[in-house]
Amino acid sequence: MTSELFTPLTLRSGQTLGNRIAKAAMEENMAGAGQLPDEELFGLYRRWAAGGAGLLITGNVMVHAEALTGPGGVVLDAAAPLEPFTVWAEAAKSGGGAVWMQINHPGRQVGSDMPGVVWGPSAVAVDVGKHSSRFGKPVAMTAEQIEATVTRYAVTARRAEEAGFDGVEIHAAHGYLLSQFLSPLVNKRTDQWGGSLENRARMLLDVVRAVRAAVSPGFAVAVKLNSADFQRGGFDADDARQVIEMLAPLGVDLVELSGGSYESPAMSGRPADARTQAREAYFLDLARDLVKTSPLPLMLTGGITRRGTAERVLDGGVAIVGMGTALAVTPDLPDRWRRDREADERLRPVTWSDKVLASAAGMAQVRHQMRRIARGSRPTPNTHPAFALIAEQRKQRRALRRYRAWLSASQDAA
Repeated sequence: MTSELFTPLTLRSGQTLGNRIAKAAMEENMAGAGQLPDEELFGLYRRWAAGGAGLLITGNVMVHAEALTGPGGVVLDAAAPLEPFTVWAEAAKSGGGAVWMQINHPGRQVGSDMPGVVWGPSAVAVDVGKHSSRFGKPVAMTAEQIEATVTRYAVTARRAEEAGFDGVEIHAAHGYLLSQFLSPLVNKRTDQWGGSLENRARMLLDVVRAVRAAVSPGFAVAVKLNSADFQRGGFDADDARQVIEMLAPLGVDLVELSGGSYESPAMSGRPADARTQAREAYFLDLARDLVKTSPLPLMLTGGITRRGTAERVLDGGVAIVGMGTALAVTPDLPDRWRRDREADERLRPVTWSDKVLASAAGMAQVRHQMRRIARGSRPTPNTHPAFALIAEQRKQRRALRRYRAWLSASQDAA
């Protein structure tokens, strides 16, 4: 019997995905010199391209060179050379699937040791208890900075299309800048970008309009949105429902549902809301509610590792199943499912009580696997989280020195 997982999906833009399985965005933090993709990322995406997913979504690419989620972040702005991105797109499409570039601005979620700017809708700092000092102190954005940032998203999207990508996904989840504007806990503005949900969604909607206007009709435009922030008084499922309705007339092809932020890292399987803990498809219950009213196709990401779970997600009305960690451990998992096989191994669980450190260690484990895949090596899912975290910290210190030097040289040249 043919599974719905392996049936094509045609989007509003006219783009057809070969199947319903997507490699969801995972922050690689693997930029080479000049904050550009290089052979390490090319190798990683060639491996994923050969694995059978109908869609690959890159880790977040930064729209602003002075605002990175981490020192190994890739930057595609007006000044970046396009050739490395063309090679990246070709590598990601080498298996016949589509590739979308996730584009992002971190806002206030920037490390305190990073150069550049720490912006937010308001001067509300990231609160992760004893780890809060790891993040910079944000300043509230001016109207001019907001408008310039909207333009940056459009520039990055246009250049992604020029480089050969098939679409972009605008990141408005996980507590990054657009998600910060949506959150009543972070957005305390009293002007046109604050207060009501319509005002808090204004920047996201402006970004979508600007991106859609900057690219061709056949280029896909998606949005990644929290189904909920999992914080009391924060962005919730009803807000998500309303924002999806606002996005529908703007030429959006797809909304990917996830959840959480650095303050409540539900996306790593450790949310504040107990009903989504420690099980697959963390956000499936919320997605099933949202799909009933959504005018747009939905993609669900979060903890999916088995074909039966993926099929249950589609049975709930979701259009695309997104997987991240599972494909960092088993890059050919879609092809395995097609042959009625499952993954041989899963990533070693992180059971630390400190949820901030546990989330960081979990991400470090995933990056450790991605680097092995990029080199053509086999993943080692049983890698100890402490080892992965220490190794990641060393790599990031080297990346930070390189980023500081590059940013300083870029600013001097300007």
